[in-house]
Amino acid sequence: MLKDSFGRFHSYLRISLTERCNLRCVYCMPPEGVDLSPKSHLLTFEEIERLAHLFVRHGVNKIRLTGGEPLIRKEVTTLVRAIGNIHGLETLAITTNGILLKQYLPELKEAGVNQLNISLDTLNREKYRKVTLRDDFDRTMQGIHAALAAGFSSIKVNCVVMKGINEDELTDFVSWTEHLPLEVRFIEFMPFSGNQWKTEGFVSFHEQLLQIKKKFPLEKLNDVENETAVNYRVPGFIGQVGFISSMTNAFCGSCNRLRITANGSLKVCLFGAYEVCLRDLMRAGASDEALEAAIAEAVQRKKAAHDGMLNLVDLENRPMILIGG
Repeated sequence: MLKDSFGRFHSYLRISLTERCNLRCVYCMPPEGVDLSPKSHLLTFEEIERLAHLFVRHGVNKIRLTGGEPLIRKEVTTLVRAIGNIHGLETLAITTNGILLKQYLPELKEAGVNQLNISLDTLNREKYRKVTLRDDFDRTMQGIHAALAAGFSSIKVNCVVMKGINEDELTDFVSWTEHLPLEVRFIEFMPFSGNQWKTEGFVSFHEQLLQIKKKFPLEKLNDVENETAVNYRVPGFIGQVGFISSMTNAFCGSCNRLRITANGSLKVCLFGAYEVCLRDLMRAGASDEALEAAIAEAVQRKKAAHDGMLNLVDLENRPMILIGG
């Protein structure tokens, strides 16, 4: 079991498949772009599968595939199918911007994906273009509705809330849950290298909640162990809404997450600069036992909590797209 020095067991692994993306979301990609890793530096499918097996053997029961945009990686469904067949894995999830989702849905479902997270920060086509710098609003919406029609048991829509951009749409998103079995999750805007985070653009969980309660009554749902979101439902609505308050109400005390970047580094904390390059260890011929020792040592170095919202602004860290969503 992957247990840190504070007694937290780590059962959830996020694996980034690529640093590339077909959008340019302002909170994820710096305006000047990023220096992408050479293709030879990215983990191969065989390396990803090896690590997935290893982590599941040590107690991981949920794996999320992220990016960049994971669905632009060539032959991605081959990898998804291999991971979905790992004995002991209970949840296989993908985070996607939805643009390519419709065409891949049948294969993803057949391969064992049982949870989808779809990024959508606005229900307005012009705002979508402003946030993503692309004009793919219709394809994202088609992906969401295709996922609903395909009957996935868990579909979450991730919305990063930014003042002056989309904070006026919160109730529109909530209205969406009246007749659709979606979980809309409002995420506090987080600072990463190059995303020009400022307190002036920040909308706290409490501000979001107050704004929604002016229009809708909300009933709080029971907390789920290791869940990042605090969940609510409007009485009578089919879907629900969640709030991820990484900045104002961090959930570090119950964090069970680890991340592997597309170029093979293990990050034990989203907001930590410390990394261990598992790729280099594997390519140097490391045995599974040597990899397990390196992973265990990294987990032991995980801090009790991140350094707080204002301190994170100056933290030396990767841009979000190079970490993995």
